Amino acid sequence: MELFEWTLALLLGSVALTAISRRINAPYPVLLALAGAAIALVPNGPEIRIEPDLALALFIAPILLDSAFDTSPRDLRRNVLPLTSLVVVAVLVTVASVALFAHHWAGMPLAAAIALGAIVAPPDASAAAAILSDIRLPRRVRQLLDGESLLNDATAIMVYRLAVAAAVGHITWSHAGPMLALSAVGSPVAGYILARLYDRATARIEDPASFTVLTFVGTFGVWILAERLGLSAIITTVVYGMTLSHSSSSRTSARNRVSSYSVWETAVFTLNVLAFVLMGLQARPILARLAGDGLAEALAFSGAVLAIVIVTRVAYVMTYASVLRLKHRLLGGPLAASVGPAKTRSALLVSWSGMRGLVTLATAFALPADFPFRDQIVLAAFVVVLGTLVIQGLTLKLLVTRLGLQPDTEVEHEVSHGRQALITAAVAALEGDSSVEADRLRAILTEERQVAQDQEAPQRATAFDELKLRVVTCQRERLTELRRAGEISDEAFHRLVEDLDWAELDATPHGGFAPLTTSAV
Repeated sequence: MELFEWTLALLLGSVALTAISRRINAPYPVLLALAGAAIALVPNGPEIRIEPDLALALFIAPILLDSAFDTSPRDLRRNVLPLTSLVVVAVLVTVASVALFAHHWAGMPLAAAIALGAIVAPPDASAAAAILSDIRLPRRVRQLLDGESLLNDATAIMVYRLAVAAAVGHITWSHAGPMLALSAVGSPVAGYILARLYDRATARIEDPASFTVLTFVGTFGVWILAERLGLSAIITTVVYGMTLSHSSSSRTSARNRVSSYSVWETAVFTLNVLAFVLMGLQARPILARLAGDGLAEALAFSGAVLAIVIVTRVAYVMTYASVLRLKHRLLGGPLAASVGPAKTRSALLVSWSGMRGLVTLATAFALPADFPFRDQIVLAAFVVVLGTLVIQGLTLKLLVTRLGLQPDTEVEHEVSHGRQALITAAVAALEGDSSVEADRLRAILTEERQVAQDQEAPQRATAFDELKLRVVTCQRERLTELRRAGEISDEAFHRLVEDLDWAELDATPHGGFAPLTTSAV
């Protein structure tokens, strides 16, 4: 019961932190990291242990699927060279830098040092998305950061698995080659096949609750199956999510999509909260065990690892950009759009966008209880996450402003173009229909087309939408009065609320909730 009470209190606190983060215009992962650090200092908190395999599946699988579902294979192909450099070379360079330092400075066994490097190497998809969500960046830079934070987990966790197995004596480095080959070839194939099978199996599911539950079952099932087959669960899940995003849109009903999207958004937020809470609770006994000189030495070591992680990324990205520019001057030929002679500022932004988050936390407390130097590794991971989120996360907006990077509006124009095409198709569907209803709908579509052609604000609400939102607000107030007066039952009330919700979403730009929704309904 005590654990349940703590969980409720911590979730309530996380909601308050989210509200505060919006009020002060700070990324909520930063406040969560600070809250996790505060929890580590709170005495008499519950001790929570979680199985290593469960930690990876529970925290990483849903986050990866959520990110993969929004990732475009076309964008990945467009950025294949810089992405390969970041998700493979940069990760391995970071792993090597941290491992060499930990091995020589702290005397860690090489396998344990490599595990630490793999834990702190990959920037996190959810942390980057949360921090960059309200920052308008050049599209190519955002594509690069999103693709990197999604795919670098595969490299890092593959190294992590091998290092952990080697540290506990379950594998030798000579066996690593066949395992890597199997993962590289079999994982994408398995992810694609499983996505196709899942898509066909759920095509006839009409109940939103059942459909949403099956999305979680499918996600965790794919992860577990990949683990059992000796494949990379990361690669399999990423390919599974990307395949689903392109194959299921025509099969899934609108109600199922709305339901599952809202649940997944809540689930991702809750998992982030729980990860920081669990890390804070794990750090508390570690701080107690390392009291005195041992604690000071461990904190110094953790701070050094944080510095190595940040400096290595900045040095690598800037060196990569410089090499590309030198190659362009000497040999000519096309230059990657993300780092050209005038793109040093973009490279600097990419190099500073290395926030660590959920993946680092999950892999750290997924270490076996008897793992060599576990306390130092977990503490270092926590310091790296806290440090990168606070140092880089809080300064990223300022950096974007100082660099003067201009966001492009390519996506907005694509949306406008697509909306005009859809309106044209709608008008064509009404051709030959001279009814009053058809004329009324044509007038609405004509206004929507004029808005879509507006270069300044192609996604703003039409006059009809604004009027409809005003009407919906009055309807909500009247509906509340009906229930208070006892003229309708609660069941009827909730059904009508759902109708008004759909009407409001239909009239709101971007599918979000309008600020007019202020009633108690």
